[in-house]
Amino acid sequence: MNKIIESVHMSKQVGPRLKTDRERYVPNNILLMLAGAGLLWMGWSGFNGGAPYAANLVSSIAILNTNISAATSLLVWTTLDVFYFGKPSVIGAVQGMITGLACITPGAGVVQSWAAIVYGMLSGSIPWYSMMILHKKSTLLQKVDDTLAVFYTHAVAGLLGGLLTGLFAEPDLCKMILPVTNTKGAFYGGGGSQFAKQLVAALFIIGWNIVSTTIILLVIRILIRLRMPEEQLMIGDDAVHGEEAYALWGDGEKYDATQHGWNNPAHVEMLAQPGGARGVTINL
Repeated sequence: MNKIIESVHMSKQVGPRLKTDRERYVPNNILLMLAGAGLLWMGWSGFNGGAPYAANLVSSIAILNTNISAATSLLVWTTLDVFYFGKPSVIGAVQGMITGLACITPGAGVVQSWAAIVYGMLSGSIPWYSMMILHKKSTLLQKVDDTLAVFYTHAVAGLLGGLLTGLFAEPDLCKMILPVTNTKGAFYGGGGSQFAKQLVAALFIIGWNIVSTTIILLVIRILIRLRMPEEQLMIGDDAVHGEEAYALWGDGEKYDATQHGWNNPAHVEMLAQPGGARGVTINL
């Protein structure tokens, strides 16, 4: 959660991309995204299950809860996409998976599996609402150029998971892994003490990261600019590094939006034809 707060605060200070870059930016490769999502899900089971540093009951429960929460959240997010947008989304499914993973992490080894379903249901709905509905209504959130929506999939989901752990932490499981005695969630007779601890810890992390990141940015600003000039932003990587991120055009040829962009005349003409192909071959 701390890294997400840092990155969001830094994005706010640096400022958003150019308006033209934010109006339409499609995913680069959904197939590679799915491959990465699969690796992420598998790896997440590893570090949640590896938290006890042993192959024991707690690690088994942590892995089981991780998968239950991720799967439930994926289904809930996809269902909300269908109800709200009229169709499911592969990107939305991956985002739901990530929120489920982030949410269950604080309590993966200390909650029962039925509680992991609750984690998944809430992590698939609350971050979805904050991203799809609240973001469009909040002027503050729109000032942060969060291209990957990590604030919603990690910070919101992570904070939610931490608070839920203050409610669902099971005493017997806590005894098996936590050094602090008599740790229990509010639903197990712990009152609100553990929930309050989780909330205070989250607020401390948020405050600490805002202060420390601000200091770091002030030091960097003394040495170099935090934001490139508008002219360089229009050009992109070639203006800063002298090289293109993707060599998709002719050898030595520079990107030209009028020729290579999605709205170039050849592409527009092709799309206007009945039954025309989605892509277009351009003679370089």
